[in-house]
Amino acid sequence: MRSKLALLTATAMLAGLAPQAVAQAPAHVPVDRPVINAGPPRDVTWQPGPVRPPSGRRAPNVIVILVDDLGYNDLSFNGGGVAGGAVPTPNIDAIGRQGVQFEQAYSGHGTCAPSRAALLTGRYPTRFGFEFTPTPLRFARQVRAHHYGKLNPVYFADREKDVIPMVEMGVPTDQIMLGQVLQNAGYHTIQLGKWHLGEAPKFQPQVRGFSETLGFTGGGSMFLKKEDPRVVNSIQGFDPIDMQLWSTLQFYVRKDGGEPFEPKRHMTDYLTDEAIAAVEANKNRPFFMYLAYNAPHTPLQATREDYESLSYIQDHKLRVYAAMIRQLDRNVGRLTQALQERGLEDDTLVIFTSDNGGAYYLGLEDINRPFRGWKQTFFEGGIRVPLMMKWPAAIRPGSVYHAPVSHFDIFATSVAAARGAMPRDRAMDGVDLMPYVTGKKLGRPHEVLFWRTGPYRVVRAGDWKLQVTERPQKDWLYDLSADPTERVNLAEAMPEKVAELKRLLATHDAQQVKPLWPELGQSPVMLDHSLILPQEEGEEYVYWGN
Repeated sequence: MRSKLALLTATAMLAGLAPQAVAQAPAHVPVDRPVINAGPPRDVTWQPGPVRPPSGRRAPNVIVILVDDLGYNDLSFNGGGVAGGAVPTPNIDAIGRQGVQFEQAYSGHGTCAPSRAALLTGRYPTRFGFEFTPTPLRFARQVRAHHYGKLNPVYFADREKDVIPMVEMGVPTDQIMLGQVLQNAGYHTIQLGKWHLGEAPKFQPQVRGFSETLGFTGGGSMFLKKEDPRVVNSIQGFDPIDMQLWSTLQFYVRKDGGEPFEPKRHMTDYLTDEAIAAVEANKNRPFFMYLAYNAPHTPLQATREDYESLSYIQDHKLRVYAAMIRQLDRNVGRLTQALQERGLEDDTLVIFTSDNGGAYYLGLEDINRPFRGWKQTFFEGGIRVPLMMKWPAAIRPGSVYHAPVSHFDIFATSVAAARGAMPRDRAMDGVDLMPYVTGKKLGRPHEVLFWRTGPYRVVRAGDWKLQVTERPQKDWLYDLSADPTERVNLAEAMPEKVAELKRLLATHDAQQVKPLWPELGQSPVMLDHSLILPQEEGEEYVYWGN
């Protein structure tokens, strides 16, 4: 028996949770956000560094490129590629080929905001209560109004009284971010693109360790105005959240938290233009750049040029998505070429990764292959992410690292490269990966890794992975050395191993803190197909909470 699912959930700028398939699109729900009157496009000036390069050996630059909801199978480096491999990603692939690829790299969470918090603090976000993606209360309430099919969302109305204002939802100011540590090490620090770690002035990047910023503080943005002749749009009519995106997101950026203005062109191209300009301004001093593209997250908007170049892809939605991947790859190449042209390539550590796996709500089936699950799950498809590092002065080209690593490690690796000082007044969860990559240190950087969102808890210890879910009330045990795609659940056959791993979970939970605001709802996510397909009887699912 087939039944369609439905859910309307929310995140900051609608980026962290997604709805389930619906029989019909719900009525538009207005956003509790002011309309931003953005000014016209204008030139940006980056603070100039020294006129001449430093004498002697300079400290390495550090560039972290974070993309949004990129599926594991979206890169040709992994033997795949979007649209069945029809769209190669040579420039992104080159970072791994000229440096190191991490075969088992994990995000710190299964959705946008907590994952970014993990990367920029080097800590589990549950250590400081940033467990859920900031969510407008009005959207969360809509969960109750959209119940279709056998599996319905769950809403905890009694918890509304404990919800803090959305403006107060951000990474606590006592948390030390990567930019702050590198500033203290003498670096000029630059943030571009998506922030999503708090919108109030006290949470914004210009007061969290970044000397200069250009981007947007929320969880999403239009790439161009919908009616712009330079863009081709794909509106997901099956996805209520996508309908909200098209009616509520705006197209603007702010420089250093100032007045909003429209970018000159497609957001992905524009952020790269400005990243290159910032490199030029800072070529004679050590800099740290955190470049957080919002591509290929929805709304799906490609440049007309990229779209028209892929005429052999018949499906419109897939073609727009593939065009966004093509554009993203080209822009990564533009940035790395800019480093080479300025003689900075050897002295720059470039790190490329995605905040989490590909999204369930895209309606594209192959983006996380061969793994099960999606963003909004802790199955491998939701948290196994591309991670590559290139640093010609320190990393042998063509290196492959096989042991599990985490986004936490980006913090420690960057600080070590910059010869900065790690925070010593708190537990840090990442380690410097360079000694492992170069072979100076043996063993695994992490014997145990954890993930948590509400009652959904996960531990990986060695090659054993246990997932514990409340809905369904179930244990999922996998031996990733033999079953990396999580097909054979060994929980019933190995109760002692389950008990052992649950003890690890209990110990870890005792070291975490209460969420800054409560989980208001949970929604079902099918593990083996995307939002667009109807549910089949007996299919496996998990409920994701936020």
